[in-house]
Amino acid sequence: MKKNELNHEENTNIEIQLLLEAIFRKYGYDFRNYSTNHLTRRISYILEKTNSQNISELQHKVLYDGKTFYEVLKNLSINVTEMFRNPSFYKLIREEIVPVLKTYPFIKVWSAGCSTGEEVYSLAILLKEEGLLDRSLIYGTDLNEDVLMKAREGIYSAKKLEDYANNYKDAGGKGRLADYFTVKYNSILLKEELKKNIVFAGHNLVTDHVFGEMNLIICRNVFIYFEQELQDRTIKLFLESLCTGGFLGIGAKEDIRFSKHYHLLDTVNDRNKIYQKKFI
Repeated sequence: MKKNELNHEENTNIEIQLLLEAIFRKYGYDFRNYSTNHLTRRISYILEKTNSQNISELQHKVLYDGKTFYEVLKNLSINVTEMFRNPSFYKLIREEIVPVLKTYPFIKVWSAGCSTGEEVYSLAILLKEEGLLDRSLIYGTDLNEDVLMKAREGIYSAKKLEDYANNYKDAGGKGRLADYFTVKYNSILLKEELKKNIVFAGHNLVTDHVFGEMNLIICRNVFIYFEQELQDRTIKLFLESLCTGGFLGIGAKEDIRFSKHYHLLDTVNDRNKIYQKKFI
């Protein structure tokens, strides 16, 4: 690599870090330990979206224009989800985790980084079919208020209905997915009975604190965007938010074996990445 190319890459990295520092100091959102590759890709897209000539100009806009900041926030946070995503994960919860949850008089579940809420409603359907929803409270949290508004509405495109129904069946669904929604125009509207035990709220995994005492925490496909230090901090947060013997589920492509807190977890299922807080 030529010297001028090295200088350009170094300068870009400095500009990115200055931008992230500005966001943290002004707004309190901390992306400073996100994966460099992820940040580079997203910021390149944001430059086009905001008509910014370079990162320094984008930083100026972020500091002096709240709308630009919100555009950056929306595009740095990750919002990819679907109902019963990775069905084997939900099937394992149904078969191995639910029997343990049934021993508790009241159950608290946290879906961290819930995006538009499809996986939160998937959990609600699963718990309803297992006779647990009435004594459960499910928290769905995200740092992006736009996706939380969509989650609260529980209205999704009917284009993915066939995929959702197949996922539900493969996840061990006991009825028909169609029993839990109505179809209107080109959208599916999830029934109100699923929403009464769900609370959607803003929460930033990077900067916010312990979130209650949970029996089950699910945070899938978020760690892959975090550097090791931030992964460690987040796992510590989850451990402090779990009751003893509580369960943690992460994404299929994520690996927390290198975390300095990993020794506090027992592996329930390595393929589906479900762990249990040790009885210490």
